[in-house]
Amino acid sequence: MKLQEETLPARIVILSDDPDGLKGVNMDKYAKASQARRKAFKPYRDRMENKYQWCIAAVPGVKWAKKLFPNDRKSVAVEKLWEAILSASRADVDPIAQWEEHNENIAKRCEYLNSLGVCELKYKSSNGTDFTVGLIDGTRFVGGAGGTTKGIMFNANIPSEEVFITPMKGRAEGKVVSTMPLSYESQLIENFSITFKDGKAVEYSAEKNEALLGKLLSMDENAGYLGECALVPFDSPINNSGILYYNTLFDENASCHLALGAGYSECIPGFEDMTFEECVEKGCNDSIIHVDFMIGAPDLSVIGVDKNGNETPLFVNGNWAF
Repeated sequence: MKLQEETLPARIVILSDDPDGLKGVNMDKYAKASQARRKAFKPYRDRMENKYQWCIAAVPGVKWAKKLFPNDRKSVAVEKLWEAILSASRADVDPIAQWEEHNENIAKRCEYLNSLGVCELKYKSSNGTDFTVGLIDGTRFVGGAGGTTKGIMFNANIPSEEVFITPMKGRAEGKVVSTMPLSYESQLIENFSITFKDGKAVEYSAEKNEALLGKLLSMDENAGYLGECALVPFDSPINNSGILYYNTLFDENASCHLALGAGYSECIPGFEDMTFEECVEKGCNDSIIHVDFMIGAPDLSVIGVDKNGNETPLFVNGNWAF
């Protein structure tokens, strides 16, 4: 681990999970093992994040495919999952051209959002979401292709539909309501809500697996704070597919989402010349977890507020307002 942390090679992660792989496992023991594992990898993650090349993608597995397409025989289910992954990943027809266009579109949205000088985001939906989150001073929206400190461009997540930003730790107020199940530790947390005060989750409820949600929020002292606010149109390719992938890499790109836990240092200007600890001092949350959950809805509105109190609609009826 120490050698890898010092040399920091490019990293590729290929996912092919069994969504039910942890059924029957003692979850208390698993949580403790997960905490220990994440602590061990944390120095490597902190040093590598967005300063070196990394990529997360997925390929079908039989058990994953049968979870999504239970009524098909194994070979058909796997073929359907291949088709779904390639389509969601913009890799079905002329992938390079698709990604060049996609990255250009995201870059233009980020440029506009960053020109607004937004210091606060306000979310509201008829399902009960009524939430305000503050942003780190001078922080920026990013998304699509990123660059290493040596100027090498790469896409970290395939697929990716999001434009995201790191919130200020301690500045989140109100209630958010989930709009998709959260697949966590081979279980679904369903129909849940979280209420924040002074930036931290202080109340939560769920129709299914409420205790698991509580464990997630207490994985460490900062697990109940936010690390990411991501903007994804409700009219997204993944959401329109109607597929619940039981995999956050895909499901998070269905609609707007928030993430509990660690923030992204790359949203802080000058992060290239800062240690992760210095980014934390700026307001970036530090945690062993980073778990995304979806709050995008057909009527979700997101308003950006600048330091003078001027408000700009960013999302109207679940989709981009510009």
